[in-house]
Amino acid sequence: MSWLFFAFSGPVLWAISTHLDKYLVERFFKHSDVAVLVVFTALIGVLALPLIAVYEPSVAGHPPGSVALIVLSGILYMGAMLFYLRALQTEEASVVSPFFQAAPLFGYVLGYAVLGETLSPLQMTGGALILLGTLIVSVRFGGKHGVFKLRLALLMLACGLALAVSALIFKIFALEVDFWATTFWMFVGEAIFGAALLMIAPYRRQFVALMRVNTTALVTISGSNELINLGAGMGSRYALLFAPLSIVQAISGTTTLFVFAFGIALSVFFPHLARETLSSRELLRKGTAALLVAIGVALVVR
Repeated sequence: MSWLFFAFSGPVLWAISTHLDKYLVERFFKHSDVAVLVVFTALIGVLALPLIAVYEPSVAGHPPGSVALIVLSGILYMGAMLFYLRALQTEEASVVSPFFQAAPLFGYVLGYAVLGETLSPLQMTGGALILLGTLIVSVRFGGKHGVFKLRLALLMLACGLALAVSALIFKIFALEVDFWATTFWMFVGEAIFGAALLMIAPYRRQFVALMRVNTTALVTISGSNELINLGAGMGSRYALLFAPLSIVQAISGTTTLFVFAFGIALSVFFPHLARETLSSRELLRKGTAALLVAIGVALVVR
């Protein structure tokens, strides 16, 4: 099966997960810290650990230094998710998601510096278009001056950098060690991050309170969402075994297009689940940004 299938499974599933994240944030975490939601991501990884250990018994037979770096990859991934959820708490899904394009740009630099991956002039042009599309979505024009959302930009740029470094570490060790062993220790890193959050008293109290009041809804919706997110991550990471880091992350950048498309569909057919702005001005702005991203991705993967 083509690696493109796995590469594109990431953005499609992440787009679905983004809208589910937005629903969860608005429905259950409007007055709670979104760090609590990250704990659910960690729990899904914990549940997967024994399954991976049974499938690949050699997970414990790797050098401590390698294991520590892979664990760091999982911690970085969880940190990126925390930055992303904090941004999503105050912004529309289609405004937040374009900032994931920062990850491919960081990936280009890391891929060149660490893995020796080179970029053609077309790929560099594509990266510039991706960045331009991101900036168009991050600027709101009102009155005489545009307002640049500094908090959103900082949160999502930090998210993009953490994702790029995490993917770089994963690619290196998935190729040198083993895909499933690398996945196992990455999930251990995610579990450590979740456990650290639960050690903070306010987060622990919020987690217990939310589970007590909304047990069924949270377990069902958040559990399904985390499984979707897990599938996206696994597909994208598997594609790293067969394609350059910068290319896979560029394809992951098409998440914006799917978020935009799903957001419009939900707003039209299920307005109680999503409230994307559908004015002609907003549609033109987001559509222009999405088009630039699409052209940029097409140039990057050539």
